[in-house]
Amino acid sequence: MTELFTIHCAQRTAVGRNSVERLRAKGMIPAVVYGHNVTPQSLMVAVNPFSKLYKAAGESSLVDMIIGEEKPIKVIIHDIQRDPVSNAFTHIDFYQVNMSEKITAEVELVFEGIAPAVKELGGILVKNLTHIKIECLPADLPHTITIDITTLHQFNDNIRISGITIPNGVTVLHDANETIVLVTAPRSEEELKALEETVVENVQAVEVSGAAEKEAEQREKEAAAGEPTSEKK
Repeated sequence: MTELFTIHCAQRTAVGRNSVERLRAKGMIPAVVYGHNVTPQSLMVAVNPFSKLYKAAGESSLVDMIIGEEKPIKVIIHDIQRDPVSNAFTHIDFYQVNMSEKITAEVELVFEGIAPAVKELGGILVKNLTHIKIECLPADLPHTITIDITTLHQFNDNIRISGITIPNGVTVLHDANETIVLVTAPRSEEELKALEETVVENVQAVEVSGAAEKEAEQREKEAAAGEPTSEKK
């Protein structure tokens, strides 16, 4: 049975940077809800309830949004913004869905089980995709899609889009031959040593390049100031 999610919001009349900062200081997140043939509304949402909702629902679950005393509307969390330093939510976009119109969404892939090629042969599990884009009616929107990796017995065994079970009513918007996950052989000591040397060389090249750029910038500053450059005659 599909889990039901609910979020309570309030309309936001004041706009502008100062009002947004006051909202955040009070533990509220500025938000907007919009959709096809829907008039956008500016909202505010309490931090703690939304944090719990986002952790449980993500961006691929239907949510009943209650604005003030109005009747619930069906939405999905369409986009979030976070502070780059604190990682706190700074803005939310909700998309109001029409239950009779198809929507596109990104759904998380959940990898289930242990690959024998990893457990018994020491292989490396490589996940090329962790989410897939789908299209469906809102009522058919899956929260996650499970991938059984116990079928990966040998190196280079893989699971493609065509090899996974898709819920009824859902269309995957990827090439059927696209690889989701595979197992590669573990790197030899020689390969690891070569990789380490390459990394060291790249770091050294970056350091040299950075030093050269700084020296060039210093010369430009001295030239612009009419001062002699630090280069020896």
